[in-house]
Amino acid sequence: MTTAEILEAVSSGATIEKKAMSALGVLNEAYHYEKPSSFSRGLRIEVGGIVILLISGTASVDENGASVHVGDFRAQCRRTFLNITRLLESEGATWKDIVRTTCYLRDIERDYAAFNEERTAFYRQQALDPLPASTGIQAILCRPELLVEIEAIAMFRSQTD
Repeated sequence: MTTAEILEAVSSGATIEKKAMSALGVLNEAYHYEKPSSFSRGLRIEVGGIVILLISGTASVDENGASVHVGDFRAQCRRTFLNITRLLESEGATWKDIVRTTCYLRDIERDYAAFNEERTAFYRQQALDPLPASTGIQAILCRPELLVEIEAIAMFRSQTD
């Protein structure tokens, strides 16, 4: 898929379809929290046979909305990758469809080396080539016990084409 094809699909006047994504087996919905939050776990956008998945910042949270692997940075990374994997699968996608990630680390100086080791191992396991574009940012996350959060963008052709 080329940039020209994407621009053609968008400019063709085709209907842009949007729907929320979910993976309830591993990740609750934000509005199920005691203090509901107003966002989708991800958004599927389809236009002209091209699907774009916008995956919201995803962290080491379980199907009940609880933070898991508190204090274990590497385990939080692995759970975050699992949650994103399940969101991708819910829309017929894989990590090979990911074109960009933004990775938020609570303490980038302390955790970046471990993060890069975990990400590299995961990407090798997924046999990614090319690797997605990515940015790493130090950020205060929504819960003090969360150490990593990743958002992602995936793109692929609709299966109906």
